[in-house]
Amino acid sequence: MNDRENPGEPDPIPEIDLPMEHQGPVQTLDRIEASLLFAQISRISYMQPHAVNHYIPRLGMRLEHFADRNGAQAYIFGNDSDIIVACRGTEPNDWNDVKADVNAFTVLAETVGRVHRGFKQEVDDLWPALEAEIAADERTLWFTGHSLGGAMATISAGRCFLAHIPATPQGVFTYGAPRVGTSRYINNVDVDLTRWVNNNDIVPRVPPTWMGYRHTGRRMYINTYGKVRRMTKRQRVKDRWRGFFHGLRQGKVDHFSDHAIARYIEHIATAVAERSSGRP
Repeated sequence: MNDRENPGEPDPIPEIDLPMEHQGPVQTLDRIEASLLFAQISRISYMQPHAVNHYIPRLGMRLEHFADRNGAQAYIFGNDSDIIVACRGTEPNDWNDVKADVNAFTVLAETVGRVHRGFKQEVDDLWPALEAEIAADERTLWFTGHSLGGAMATISAGRCFLAHIPATPQGVFTYGAPRVGTSRYINNVDVDLTRWVNNNDIVPRVPPTWMGYRHTGRRMYINTYGKVRRMTKRQRVKDRWRGFFHGLRQGKVDHFSDHAIARYIEHIATAVAERSSGRP
């Protein structure tokens, strides 16, 4: 039910912090800086178009297209040198998103291997509109997304190769993204994927590996203390238990709080600041 006095008016623009503003080509940034830029874009992609238009110019972008079909949504942003497809993540109140998340059975992919049925359906709904926008665009192409949006971004980037369109993804940046398919599927195309995982974020651990699901790309791990660190599997397990007990002492279950895109932005922004100051 809409409680606003004027139900026809758009929702108020939410107040969010953008720790890094940027003007110019994405390729002028290093991987950590680009990760912060795309994390902010992923957060903005949750907003309505009028709110998007309020924030996206601060990142040197303009809104060029909004695709919305059966609840699946994606924005296309651009500047003179780049075109960015930002897939919207899970909205808990959107039944279409919930169905996509829980529909963990695999189906045959168009190439090889098997892919998550729900995630594939989300991309199937949007792909005709997205393909029409990027097919003949000669700017550098990027994909990004948080949660379900990260899964959609990964699948969409692969579709570029399948569709044999001139546009080739320069990179994919995901945050708290789930596994999308089997090893044969995710390794079928060579995409530069940067995959961020924040400590105990539960979403990157699903669907389970016993169902055949695997991750791909370069994992960027944020530890209990919000630091970007390279860790072995054993070290990550220990760190997750540390984060779990730390969360309990604060009265929260960090498996869910660690999934928030705002937390990713906060920690990556810290990493950017530390690199700029020369701190380890």
